Amino acid sequence: MPKGWIIFSLTRPIQLVIALMEYGLGLGLARYLGATIYPEPQYFGGIVVILILAASNLLVEYFRPFNEPIVLGETRKEREDLQQIILMISITFLLVSAILVFLLQRGGYFQAETTFLFTLLVLMAIANAVPPTRLMNRGLGELSKSIILAAITPSISFFLQYGTFNRSLTIFTFPSFMLALAYFLALNFPAYADDLKYERRSFLMSITWQRAVHLHNLLLVAAYLFFAATPFLGIPFGLVWPSLLTLPLAFYQIFTLRNLADGARPVWSVFVANATAIYALTIYLVALTFWLR
Repeated sequence: MPKGWIIFSLTRPIQLVIALMEYGLGLGLARYLGATIYPEPQYFGGIVVILILAASNLLVEYFRPFNEPIVLGETRKEREDLQQIILMISITFLLVSAILVFLLQRGGYFQAETTFLFTLLVLMAIANAVPPTRLMNRGLGELSKSIILAAITPSISFFLQYGTFNRSLTIFTFPSFMLALAYFLALNFPAYADDLKYERRSFLMSITWQRAVHLHNLLLVAAYLFFAATPFLGIPFGLVWPSLLTLPLAFYQIFTLRNLADGARPVWSVFVANATAIYALTIYLVALTFWLR
């Protein structure tokens, strides 16, 4: 497999696409609330978020223990060469991000909240991948990524454009966080055997398989119940009903996971694809609704 394709796959492109959707959700909410969308913070902010997330995902692989292969069948020389490329690309991504952040700050788009959010993004992204914290090895990586994707990313795009806090941001990022955590928890199930083999401490390993099943299902149910209840919080139902269109996928996911817990034979490719669709499609529909209003 070409090294370029390997590097691209290690950035976790699906997660980066979801991050763009979350970023678009924050932008759409700011636009819906009356903010003028300026192109410089819109594009520069989005690029910074994507580059930092990509760098974090690459650094996860760079610091992967030597008993775990980055690529199946790799030789020691191939691994060392790949790690050097990963490190150079990660540093480049972070340097470009720093330049873009400087340009945003110089353009007057930074408030105290924006500075805090960008700082938190960098700290959590680095802590997720780099020792000694390396949250991925402490059963906290999934929680950290969920916060980054579902809370920090849309908040950055929102504050860059709107400038001040609005409770609608919390109302939409809270169920988004629950969907994100359910998504990352779902990804742990097909990796369970490898986690045992390499003694990796994933979130699922930390809370045990049985509890993970219940937590995953509870997160999905709670997220959709919260979306359905948002009209009681002053949010027009026309803004949230599209999020409920993915409810059948969630029911299927819960049903499938319960069958797996009872001993059914897993089809992990379908399970992962459905988990991805639940999270990504729900965020896309909510974001699109804001942009069409």
